[in-house]
Amino acid sequence: MASTTTASSLQINNDLAQKNLDDDGREKRTGTWVTASAHIITAVIGSGVLSLAWAIAQLGWIAGPAVLMTFSCITYFTSTLLADAYRAPDPVSGKRNYTYMDVVRASLGGRKVQLCGIAQYVNLVGITIGYTITASISIVAVKKSNCFHDHGHGADCKPSNYPYMILFAVIEILLSQIPNFHKLSWLSILAAVMSFAYSLIGLGLSIAKAVGDGHDAKTALTGAEVGPLLSGSEKVWKTFQAVGDIAFAYAYSTVLIEIQDTLKSYPPENKMMKRASLIGVSTTTLFYMLCGLIGYAAFGNDAPGNFLTGFGFYEPFWLIDFANICIAIHLIGAYQVFCQPIFGFVEKKCREKWPESKFIMTDHTINVPFCGEYYFNMFRLVWRTTYVTITTLIAMIFPFFNSFLGLIGAGSFYPLTVYFPIEMYIARAKIPKFSFTWVSLKILSWTCLVVSLVAAIGSVQGLVTDLKKYQPFKTE
Repeated sequence: MASTTTASSLQINNDLAQKNLDDDGREKRTGTWVTASAHIITAVIGSGVLSLAWAIAQLGWIAGPAVLMTFSCITYFTSTLLADAYRAPDPVSGKRNYTYMDVVRASLGGRKVQLCGIAQYVNLVGITIGYTITASISIVAVKKSNCFHDHGHGADCKPSNYPYMILFAVIEILLSQIPNFHKLSWLSILAAVMSFAYSLIGLGLSIAKAVGDGHDAKTALTGAEVGPLLSGSEKVWKTFQAVGDIAFAYAYSTVLIEIQDTLKSYPPENKMMKRASLIGVSTTTLFYMLCGLIGYAAFGNDAPGNFLTGFGFYEPFWLIDFANICIAIHLIGAYQVFCQPIFGFVEKKCREKWPESKFIMTDHTINVPFCGEYYFNMFRLVWRTTYVTITTLIAMIFPFFNSFLGLIGAGSFYPLTVYFPIEMYIARAKIPKFSFTWVSLKILSWTCLVVSLVAAIGSVQGLVTDLKKYQPFKTE
């Protein structure tokens, strides 16, 4: 009798355990299209939104919205192709793939897996460098705002960015000791709230400026006009650079698979992800159109590269300060979101290569007051501190916000958002060469490659121009 009861209890526990596990043996996923939409909006709406007024100013009232809509449609279309690759070979019942590299390995294999890894991780490294630059600019903008308020708008307020880059690095070194991505939820939520806060503040200030008395900002159908202050070649380079900025503003393919991996199994993940992508991209496009177009209407052809830190606004100074603090806090969290995959990738490879190393493998338990137990790892401390230090040094050498932003966007948009999703779809669907569908997809892919190349050239030219007048590590 006792043995029967014990067997029944074991069966009940086993059934309960199975109910709490997914088909791959991992903890049951509970995400929905609502949570996935929120993740997409959080990932996409970032500091790139602040450069959209400048980008529209280079392109004008016609090309500006057209480029925004084009990148929006391309991003949505290729995201639906990528969503179908989460499970393979069947998009509904196939084996799950947990990372972008896993997806490429399952659909294409060979050297393309390594190419995907290079494109993805170079993009992530570039983003962390860019965020270090932008965060320091935002903190400096607080000092500038207070200086202008106290001494007048014509005052010579030029504090150095470098102390604040170092401060940002110290904060990131501490936060980098958070073991993995799953422990970052509180920081991601805070960062998301901050991104909406500063975006809405920028939008509100732009509306107030556009409808205010004495508003005389000059705009044009073709954007900034060639003249004494802008040569024809400069117009071309800045147009290319603006395209790169817009491409960067839509980038979320690097985290799409990770977002999809949070969705519950029914309805099918690919269908929920497509719905989430439609809502996320549509919401983001609406927000971008408002910020970009109203920002251009407010500032005209002289729109600053970052309208909160470039001092398109001086008053109310306290609101400008608050918005820039929001940017800094958002970037502190966003830096971790984008560098944690890099940390995880390197640490996994090191554990596989040196499984006997105590330096790499040993965790030390530390009791942290009010936080419980923390598992300290010496290798994690040394490696992550080194990474943050190196990226900060690179940021200190190349503190050029717009050029750097465009280069990242141009470099990552084509391979991660266009090339791999299209190639995986062609391989999975076994589309015949030179068929109408094959030719159409190839034309789309090649067109995006050309766009990415010219945007990259524009960004490189912008960096070269900035370098000619830049003195490294200048403190004044």
